[in-house]
Amino acid sequence: AWLWFKATHSTFDNHPDRKVELRAAMGISRDSRHKHYKTGGRSNASIKKRKYEMGRPATLCKLGAKRVRSVRCRGGNMKYRALRLDAGNYAWGSENVTKKVRILDVVYNASSNELVRTKTLLKNTIIQIDAQPFKQWYLKKFGVDLGKKKKGAGGGKDEATEEEKRSRHVMFKQKARASKQKLDPAVEDQFQSGRLLACIASRPGQCGRCDGYILEGEELAFYKRKLEKKKKA
Repeated sequence: AWLWFKATHSTFDNHPDRKVELRAAMGISRDSRHKHYKTGGRSNASIKKRKYEMGRPATLCKLGAKRVRSVRCRGGNMKYRALRLDAGNYAWGSENVTKKVRILDVVYNASSNELVRTKTLLKNTIIQIDAQPFKQWYLKKFGVDLGKKKKGAGGGKDEATEEEKRSRHVMFKQKARASKQKLDPAVEDQFQSGRLLACIASRPGQCGRCDGYILEGEELAFYKRKLEKKKKA
């Protein structure tokens, strides 16, 4: 079949890449006709592979400068294959705020440690994100600088100069908010390192984005235990 195609389409001689594509006839198929029965028998291959059963290779998006490719799918729909990403929108659920932040590192994946070693971004991967945008937002809303170590008498001057820059109306408003505010100590501790643990909720290989949420509460405690266990091993 290849010789016949080559003879009838001589223009392909100048395109070695296309030859390779044509020779690679084996594709990823999502049919179930090739499978064994429960009893071990095989069904007769009554029909060939169909285009609607076609599958594509996994993308395995890596951490790096943004690189996204578009793929035309069935029905003219589009998928966006993220090959490299380094930022995304992350929600802080308890504070009801979302910021675009940098992704710093991949720390845990339930499927395989190999995906952590290669810094692969997949859905439900645990990553570390930059805490600075959330830190700035918290300071503006509550007047509290997260991650700043509480000093003794020496720290009073700095606070006084900061307070001078704000109007009394803003100061009272921030104090009123801060009095009702209760922050999870486990999340607050992370601000000192400038990195927050987050979980990816989107599918980078399908939508071309790496969005998610900051870990809190029992979920944060669970993954912290997992990471400590991994360090000891």
